[in-house]
Amino acid sequence: MIRATSSRLPRVLTRLAWGLFALSLAALVWSPSLEWAGDAILRVDGLTRVMALVTTFVSGIVHSFSRRYMAGAKRLNAFYVRLFGLTLIVLLLTAANHLVLFAGAWAAMGWVLADLIGHIRGWPQARAASRYARQHFLGGSALLAGALGLLGAGAEAWTISGVLAAVGALPTLLVAGAAGLLLLAAMVQSALVPFHWWLLSSMTAPTPVSAFMHAGLVNAGGVLLARFAPVVFELPVVMGAIVLAGGVSALLGQAWMLVQTDVKRQLGASTVAQMGFMVLQCGLGFIPAAIAHLILHGFYKAYLFLASGSAVTHTTPESPEASDTGIAEGLVTAVAAIGGGALFATLTGKSLTALNSGTVLTIFVVLAVVHATRTLVRRTSLSRPVRLGLIPAVLLPALALYAGVYKGVGMLFTDVPSAVAPMALTPLHAVLLVAFGAAYVAVERRWHRASTRLYVMLRNTAQPLSTTLLNNRDQYNAH
Repeated sequence: MIRATSSRLPRVLTRLAWGLFALSLAALVWSPSLEWAGDAILRVDGLTRVMALVTTFVSGIVHSFSRRYMAGAKRLNAFYVRLFGLTLIVLLLTAANHLVLFAGAWAAMGWVLADLIGHIRGWPQARAASRYARQHFLGGSALLAGALGLLGAGAEAWTISGVLAAVGALPTLLVAGAAGLLLLAAMVQSALVPFHWWLLSSMTAPTPVSAFMHAGLVNAGGVLLARFAPVVFELPVVMGAIVLAGGVSALLGQAWMLVQTDVKRQLGASTVAQMGFMVLQCGLGFIPAAIAHLILHGFYKAYLFLASGSAVTHTTPESPEASDTGIAEGLVTAVAAIGGGALFATLTGKSLTALNSGTVLTIFVVLAVVHATRTLVRRTSLSRPVRLGLIPAVLLPALALYAGVYKGVGMLFTDVPSAVAPMALTPLHAVLLVAFGAAYVAVERRWHRASTRLYVMLRNTAQPLSTTLLNNRDQYNAH
């Protein structure tokens, strides 16, 4: 009887996960604005609905995938209970309006996630990765508790809505201190530099856990900044710090990804870069853009992790990359970049004449289009006319999709304070744009391969904790 009940638990929890997704979808369509216990405990707003939909969808996929992937694994029921419990904790976190409840859900999220990272108890490396992640999460929870304590005491309110309503009347020093702590807590959770090692050391986690973690839980740093946007947007110096933290992580994460030889660790470095860009968009004053990035990256990264097993193959390139120095290729790249930037600006309402942080975001889109275009024109497996024709056929719909998600999130965020707060251009923005441009040139010229010193430096700064490395194949096969 016990064994039969045990075998049904994964199926039951999987169905419950999809049931939560159905409820989240209904809440998104219905768009209720709900408050419980006098706005003191829980509150459902646009951010809650969006994150509930993303979290439950990814959770349902991961639950379903795990039923085959984890079949026969030890402690299977414990795995499913923690996975489903983590889903409930994230839902509670996004709906929490009481400061204590929010801090408690944040701490519980980190604790359960660390436990899932170390799910395979037979590996000392998994236990070491779990301890290392838990130390980071406990530190992040302490930072968050300090920030909420400062805000609650200063505003004499213990709800998020009450604190946000009183931000304008709080002392500047208190707001700066709380915003700094919030930023540090977000950086820890989203594995931004210099807190990235816990994420790169977590590869002992079962692949479904990695998919859920990289697609949703690491994004919680952006959700934290979005929830407390009036606090972090109050002072330009704090927004500058957010831009700096996100920009540095985006640049280094992308560089680290280029030198990885392990599929999952390559995806981990990519997540550091993507989380950096998400936080960078928060610092530019565009929360809807950051959440749209979070959604699209989350779905795509979940797919990449769940499909990572099929990527482990030994292949030999059939032919070298095509040179893209031709006049036609260069012209198409230029037109695609300019047209893509103009399309994005038009669809998202960014002014092409008023220079502000929205201009910086548009330039980043242009750089992304240039990179994607040059990648397409180098595909020798396709004929030259097909390569050139694919550029508008692929890039323009992709930009339209991103802009559409951006606008949709913006429409839901009308009840989220300070969701959009463009800031004036500063020297920091100029330096950041130059740095991204230089990084793009370095990648194009393959300096990370040509320079042994640069390659070794990137490899060393992206090394996981040594005690989390699993090198014994027999030990691996035993579990």
